Amino acid sequence: MDDNILSSRVFRMMAYLIIMIFSLLCLFPFLLIISGSLTANESIIRDGFHLIPKVFSLEGYEMVFIFPTQLIKAYSVTVFVTVVGTLVGLFLITMAGYVLQRKDFKYRNPLSFFIYFTTLFGGGLVPWYIMLTTYFGLADTYAVLILPGLMTPFLIILMKNFIKSAIPEELFESAKIDGANDFRIYYSVVLKLAMPGIATVGLFLALTYWNDWFMSSLFINDASMYQLQYYLYNTINTMMFVSQMATGTGVTLGREIPTESTKMAMAIVVTGPIIFLYPFVQRYFVKGLTIGAVKG
Repeated sequence: MDDNILSSRVFRMMAYLIIMIFSLLCLFPFLLIISGSLTANESIIRDGFHLIPKVFSLEGYEMVFIFPTQLIKAYSVTVFVTVVGTLVGLFLITMAGYVLQRKDFKYRNPLSFFIYFTTLFGGGLVPWYIMLTTYFGLADTYAVLILPGLMTPFLIILMKNFIKSAIPEELFESAKIDGANDFRIYYSVVLKLAMPGIATVGLFLALTYWNDWFMSSLFINDASMYQLQYYLYNTINTMMFVSQMATGTGVTLGREIPTESTKMAMAIVVTGPIIFLYPFVQRYFVKGLTIGAVKG
């Protein structure tokens, strides 16, 4: 066997081995969370976390689903906000990126400057809160959970640079010569060829909306409109408060509150659905992120 072929095979085997090791290291924390969610609370406190539960128990999930109606409602709110926010945000961000990279748009540099300026300076939390509640009247509405995250400056810049790098300017010019207007070019050219960038921006938007709890804590007073993250955050805080009060006052509860196993179960309930989104966009993700961030 040729030495070059042998060395190439050895290199591939070592590369695959290293990738497998790093993949297992990345999976280790997630497997530990799954094991912790299936372990009795007393066992976690006594023995710590293990990859295989020492004392199997579903008490953590029982506490998470103790009020199934409220949990399902919080899930539905989060799914609605994530789907609507991601779709509308993708439309606006791709439109903005397409317009800002067009050389024949004379206001592209001033608008790009204003967008970039907001990544460095902001008006502050208090003026932002007053504007959304007092002037726009968005408190206790689903709009307040969606609108502030639609036009993220970083994602606009990412999409602008991706379109500029991935789609030649000559393609736009030839489409115009063929009689296509800007909307036709956007629909037939940009949306078709910018799919890696769109998938990357869509993943960022979906993760942002899914993991958001801050907007609910600021603007939502109606418990039926809580997002999933904020609902579970309140639940675990209430459990820990009751447990600490019972310990401090010597009151005996009917059963011990499984705070540790419930935390792990909540992590699984929260990350489970959104983690299945990544395989669908994974093949686009690296290309969209590297081209949009490095070039342009």
